[in-house]
Amino acid sequence: MAIGVFDSGVGGLSVHRALVERFPTADLIYLSDQANMPYGGKPGEEIVALTRAGCERLFGDGCDLVILACNTASAIALRRLQQTWLPGYRRGIGRAVNVLGIIVPTIEAATGLPWSHEAEPRVFKDGEKAEQIDVLGIFSTPATAASRVYEIEIDKRRPDLAVFSEPCPHLARMIESSAPEAELKVQVEGHVAALKRRIGRHPDRAVLGCTHYEIVADLFRAALPAGTPLIHQPGATADAVERYLARHPEYDPGSSGLRRFLTTGAPGPQNGLVTTFWGGPLTFEAAQSISRFA
Repeated sequence: MAIGVFDSGVGGLSVHRALVERFPTADLIYLSDQANMPYGGKPGEEIVALTRAGCERLFGDGCDLVILACNTASAIALRRLQQTWLPGYRRGIGRAVNVLGIIVPTIEAATGLPWSHEAEPRVFKDGEKAEQIDVLGIFSTPATAASRVYEIEIDKRRPDLAVFSEPCPHLARMIESSAPEAELKVQVEGHVAALKRRIGRHPDRAVLGCTHYEIVADLFRAALPAGTPLIHQPGATADAVERYLARHPEYDPGSSGLRRFLTTGAPGPQNGLVTTFWGGPLTFEAAQSISRFA
């Protein structure tokens, strides 16, 4: 069998690469829904339908486990799929399959706490102020920011950690289309400056809350104060998948080192920005459009 990696575009390649490095003999199939990207501005029901269709395609190609390498899909669709779709789908195909997201590992990395941990609510006396000792900035798509998943889930575990999300509505599409570095730099600097204005200062740490942003992580490092720690989703996700497979031997990652890259968009070599990030040429096979499942 195999591990599937699903994203609306090429950003999930950052997670895919981390999984390749962590599991060099595992079989991995990457599916990019470039025909329907970006997901960040779509209605919730459409995001759920497209994500379900992508997972179904990967399960059909032999994947036991699918990783949603997309913050928007993880924030909007994952819980719905796990609760209302997967139980019946498993019964229908007669084998164990599952879908995991990247937000849980990111929150574990940001808080330094396991997902199962929930802090006691903080009670403040009259006149007492809640002093936040650490500020975390989240750069994400508008849909992820609107879901407030990071604010809600981090507050349950670390009420002393203040979270501010900055939606970046155009950045993923620009990365996908290989926009010039100068244009990307202006976008990144603008969002870092906007977040600083809202907080009143720069964040102490930052999360690149869209896997596309890993491709331009150097621009975020340059725009933020020197030494600002970035929490990287690919490594956190690879750590979480490794722990998950150790607990769940029923999910077989394969052992032949298969690598397939599929797209619902235009097949062939990917853009120069992606090639530079990947470290070499990368060609996608054609995948049937999944929009008909929506």
